[in-house]
Amino acid sequence: MEKPKRLAREVIYEDPWVNLYADRVEYPTGRVVDRHHVLEFDKAAIAVVVRNQQDDILMIRSYRYVTDAIELEIPAGGIDPGEDILDAGGREVLEETGFHTRSHRLIYTYHPMNGIANKVFHVATAEAEENVGEFDESEVVDWRWMSKSEVRTRIRKQEIRDGYTLTALLLYLAEVGQD
Repeated sequence: MEKPKRLAREVIYEDPWVNLYADRVEYPTGRVVDRHHVLEFDKAAIAVVVRNQQDDILMIRSYRYVTDAIELEIPAGGIDPGEDILDAGGREVLEETGFHTRSHRLIYTYHPMNGIANKVFHVATAEAEENVGEFDESEVVDWRWMSKSEVRTRIRKQEIRDGYTLTALLLYLAEVGQD
């Protein structure tokens, strides 16, 4: 099957975090789009649903400048070049909550904005181990454990608004069922 092909690229903005391009694209039907905007990210990201011995889920409250809010989320962040996906997940959990984790398992990989961006999101699960008590207070307000029932309620009440967190939690909750 034929795919669209790039005929030209205009650089609008380039930065180590994100690049913005306007591509001229020809589709298999012959249609040409003169300015297809593309966001290009160099780093994939990982979000981790962390469980404790009571099967509660570790949630954080994060500062979100762009939406002018403090959001309820799960630990997540970028994967450094050459870093193993699951190692990055453990690092992000430690940075954002102070918890060491074990038994990491990748449960899903997806493109959250596949019409305009190449961003790759990975979702994993892990079990909490010891808490060293320190986390990055410039990113995270605080953390707490929530039962699966409370997480479901907060989803229904639209209190969890971060798309990455919402997708990860829904995938996890679908996998574990109603227990």
